[in-house]
Amino acid sequence: MAMGFSPEQVACVCEVLLQSGSMDRLSSFLCSFPSNSSSSSLYLGMAQSQESVLKARAAVAFHHCRFAELYSLLEENTFSPRSHPLLQQLWLRAHYMEAELQRGRPLGAVGKYRIRRKFPLPRTIWDGEETSYCFKEKSRSVLREWYCRKPYPSPREKRDLAAATGLTATQVSNWFKNRRQRDRAATSRQGRTSAGAFLSSDEELSPPASPSTLFSCSQQLSAHPPPLRHLGPAHY
Repeated sequence: MAMGFSPEQVACVCEVLLQSGSMDRLSSFLCSFPSNSSSSSLYLGMAQSQESVLKARAAVAFHHCRFAELYSLLEENTFSPRSHPLLQQLWLRAHYMEAELQRGRPLGAVGKYRIRRKFPLPRTIWDGEETSYCFKEKSRSVLREWYCRKPYPSPREKRDLAAATGLTATQVSNWFKNRRQRDRAATSRQGRTSAGAFLSSDEELSPPASPSTLFSCSQQLSAHPPPLRHLGPAHY
């Protein structure tokens, strides 16, 4: 099937299927590539097409729990910054899942921190700037400074903050919701011994009240990762 597409069309199909979370269709599309190297080079000759195909292959590898293949793709190929957010999540979540499957239980905040220290992001999907929970330290500083002045930013202010930090408006909104929830929880616990009770996790960008783990115990045992659309907004 892929033989009928130009390199630009291949890139477009990969991006569309990836964004829609259609992993089975994306997997089938990738399998339709010609097997001989001379024909395959048609689809990998342009940088944009090559990156889109490599990114799609990484996503499919994650979807099918082929973690060794995923790590190899991410470590051996250099990706442009626009692909970093998604690929960083694939890298971290794959390592989280491997650790959870080995231990037979979900990872907590400390466990995830240790995994990130043990398996740092490869420079092929990271610009080298200090990160915390997958977004830049300078972005976190901007959000914290704004929160001290105004914990409830308006929709327009959220868009402005997103532009200033390189995050999406949804990520900014989730950060403020999570931070307000933690502050309310901290206030309600005043008077109790709380040494070590709260970890510095205001970098978490997942929606508030969402499960802290990626999948249930039954899903862990079956080794099926969540659909990629659950990874949240990604930059393409």
